[in-house]
Amino acid sequence: MRDHEPAPRPRVSDITKVQELAYQLKIQQVMTSPVVTVTPETRMADLKEILRTRRISGTPVVEGGQLVGIVSIEDLIKALERGALDAPVSQWMTSRVVTVRADDSVIEAVKRFAQYRVGRLPVVDAEGRLVGILTGGDITRGLLAAIGLGYQEEEIHRYRASHIFEDIESDNTSLILRYKVRARDFQRGGEASSKIRRALTRLGGSPQVVRRAAIAAYEAEMNIIIHTTHGGELVAEIQPHQMRILAVDHGPGIEDVERAMQPGYSTAPEWIRELGFGAGMGLTNIQKCADEMHLESKLGVGTRLTIIIRLHPEAQTLPGSR
Repeated sequence: MRDHEPAPRPRVSDITKVQELAYQLKIQQVMTSPVVTVTPETRMADLKEILRTRRISGTPVVEGGQLVGIVSIEDLIKALERGALDAPVSQWMTSRVVTVRADDSVIEAVKRFAQYRVGRLPVVDAEGRLVGILTGGDITRGLLAAIGLGYQEEEIHRYRASHIFEDIESDNTSLILRYKVRARDFQRGGEASSKIRRALTRLGGSPQVVRRAAIAAYEAEMNIIIHTTHGGELVAEIQPHQMRILAVDHGPGIEDVERAMQPGYSTAPEWIRELGFGAGMGLTNIQKCADEMHLESKLGVGTRLTIIIRLHPEAQTLPGSR
């Protein structure tokens, strides 16, 4: 997309409560724990019995407390076909394991399932220790449970904050939120965008506007974490009629902005991709959520991304708007 071409206006109906929760929830909130595991020496015949009695379709392989592989019912079927039930799991397991971290957002697990086409993802903590297992069913159940939770406390906070614009008289009233974002700080990834989402919710923003803002802010925050060398800043300016999100980073810059806007294009290094990030959909997702999006970048200097989300007439507007 060239600078003079406006970003296409998103359809508000595209952003659902489930999508918002996928960005909001942490994997540790939906994963299964404790985990059924086997060792590399476990016989495939014993694995067959474990899968049958536990009613699971795969399990991590652990040796000396370290995750060394993963074995699935598909591996068991192959062993059965070759009459190799006496063989150890180590001969049939997958040793190159795709994992997720417990403090990752659920959306990162969703991206990884799509990228690697796996049926389950071992969950590790910041030190790499196995703490859980995640399947698509876990995500679905977690999202449904989150939708059913009560929001009474949040409603109280929203009522208290929603009057912030009403008693202030000025020609241009706005609330500015600033957050420092550190490069490669995956442990705190999503914190700034979560605080922006909470602030907009408590100010009385409509659910659709809040969802779009939350997704756009999250993707902008993760881009700073993944692609920059010195981090940057995420700024949200909330006005009665619109919200402006500014993501400024101090990094290498983007060599080809038009190419960067193509879905799936990413300059993230391989180790970032192995962590499940940098799938190349961040800017595409932002563009889908924004009414306006402007991307400026200079090699060796950094990147400036501006996102405008208007409170449309068909949506609820913030108190004090006219």
